[in-house]
Amino acid sequence: MKRASYSIAIASRRRRSRGVGIVTAIFLLVVLAGLGVALVTVFVNQRQAILLDEQGVRAHQAARAGIEWGLFQRLRAAPAGGRCADGSTTQVALGGDVLDKFTLHVSCTRTEGPAVEEGAPPLERWTIRAVACAPAKDDACPASWNNPDYVRRVIEVQI
Repeated sequence: MKRASYSIAIASRRRRSRGVGIVTAIFLLVVLAGLGVALVTVFVNQRQAILLDEQGVRAHQAARAGIEWGLFQRLRAAPAGGRCADGSTTQVALGGDVLDKFTLHVSCTRTEGPAVEEGAPPLERWTIRAVACAPAKDDACPASWNNPDYVRRVIEVQI
């Protein structure tokens, strides 16, 4: 008698626990899917940050090339003015596969200093400013732009 009541209790317990395995499997699938989505999101954000950082380095190199161009123009044609004349802003075309997507503007400004001695020409100081950006907006480099891919670097030197 005892044995029969024991087997009935086990059978009723099995009927009540049916479906627990499927609920556990669905729960695990949902948790693993959420973990997968989180990992993909982190990976995509890291990749985008790396690409934007790389573009920033390229923009810095483009601005540095602009400074070197301005120095060359200034030193080569110092008496005549040349392309880097006082108050001028020049858009410089960058070649190659890496920097050709950047817009570069180089400006030169002359600041007159005090005279050294009577009869001598006054000292002058030149400020060369290079602004590089990508992508350009209306062929210019705005200070800020609501574009997630926009990078802008400014370098200024005085000679």
